[in-house]
Amino acid sequence: MADQPETLSNGADNQPAIGLIAQYVKDLSFENPNAPAVYQWQTQPDIDVQFNISTDLVTDEVHEVALKVTVKATTENGTAFAVDMVYGALFGMRNVPEDQVRPFMLAEAPRLIFPFARRVLADAVRDGGFPPLMLDPIDFGGLYMQQAQQAEQLAEGAVGGNA
Repeated sequence: MADQPETLSNGADNQPAIGLIAQYVKDLSFENPNAPAVYQWQTQPDIDVQFNISTDLVTDEVHEVALKVTVKATTENGTAFAVDMVYGALFGMRNVPEDQVRPFMLAEAPRLIFPFARRVLADAVRDGGFPPLMLDPIDFGGLYMQQAQQAEQLAEGAVGGNA
């Protein structure tokens, strides 16, 4: 009898559930400091792209994921353009095991919202008078796993160093 699943009375829901509630541009800044001279420059700019992911608990069942993207395009003549964007999303989470929340928030959630953030970024660069910036897809899951392994190795090193 102990192997029987617990029956839910009155429509009670105890299954894990995650849903995207909203996504939005939280902050967007585009700078074109050398216009109009920049449009005469002949060299291709070097483009530096940086990402950062942050999470925040909004309510017991609502989490925010914020994907910060910073792009700077420079040549020997100076800065062609600079973009700072924070693209956010709200996710509702119910009955999700605690050990699964962090991987979802730092790997899966950014994967889901990245295509939308990439489009906003491409449009901002295009609207600034440059060819649209098309960022390559990012393996957020792989990055999360890599960072988790590095953190584990650091923790093992700290424990080993104290012994």
